[in-house]
Amino acid sequence: MDDSQIVTTPRSTAENFTRVAAHIGKVMRSQEGSIRKLMAAMLTGGHVLLEDYPGTGKTTLAKALARSISTRFRRVQFTPDLLPSDVLGVSIYNQRDQEFRFHEGPVFTNILLADEINRASPRTQSALLEAMAEGQVTVEGERRPLPSLFFVIATENPVEFRGTYPLPEAQMDRFAMQFSLGYVPEDEEVAILTAQEKGHPLDNLDACLTEAEVDRMREEIRAIRISEEVKHYIVKLAASTRGAPGVQLGASPRASIALMKAAQAIAAFDGSSFVTPDHVQELAIPVLAHRLVMDQQARFSGASARATIEETVKKTPVPA
Repeated sequence: MDDSQIVTTPRSTAENFTRVAAHIGKVMRSQEGSIRKLMAAMLTGGHVLLEDYPGTGKTTLAKALARSISTRFRRVQFTPDLLPSDVLGVSIYNQRDQEFRFHEGPVFTNILLADEINRASPRTQSALLEAMAEGQVTVEGERRPLPSLFFVIATENPVEFRGTYPLPEAQMDRFAMQFSLGYVPEDEEVAILTAQEKGHPLDNLDACLTEAEVDRMREEIRAIRISEEVKHYIVKLAASTRGAPGVQLGASPRASIALMKAAQAIAAFDGSSFVTPDHVQELAIPVLAHRLVMDQQARFSGASARATIEETVKKTPVPA
């Protein structure tokens, strides 16, 4: 029997997720929740923005995921002088053939790490918009499709603002999730020191999942059942942010779609054949909070998008 004849079940998706999570966990300690969200975004066609302090493992997490799956991985260090062609690619004239030949940029990959994305100019940032939203890029008037598995992991530093260009609302809305890793407990940090005493565990990490297995997991996740009641619950959560006090711009319908798809992935990871309100609540903050724009007065008074989502989840009736 070849791979195309294998029928997967929610349990097989759960097993694959557990295997990959344990694999990445050899490098990223005490980050089970982050791995869970990262995998959910990747398997549902979304993208992730990691915003955290330097040295917390953002780049290491991206590399660990890429090494755990037998796919192509590229990293781009975003800088103020980076041009769109440095990301998308450029046509170069070949004197021997007397014709222009297109050289693909790093965006033509499966997993793309956009390191310190807010250091690039808005022009270069916007070069990723079409790729993230439509799975294609248009270079010199020609449409060029990207691989079916195309996953962007972008990072940014929340405390360093000199020489940076904040991501506009349209770009933020393209990210299915935004979350941080945070600092690990003291005993886990000691374990990290021990693990890296003679080398980096990332160097010994091999792939444990094939691209074909990833495709089967994505198909299984799309088949996870979600009731009309849970769909209405998701829409009510998103819609409530649009009129919440202090919110200038609420969550878009794209946010509702991202929350539904990510909840399906989480349900599959748990071995469930259907989505529950608990799955939705688990992802409400990482999916919705970064899309909100708080007005100036609300920010001065200490209000935050995260607190707004927390309050929205508390007030929205949960379907029985």
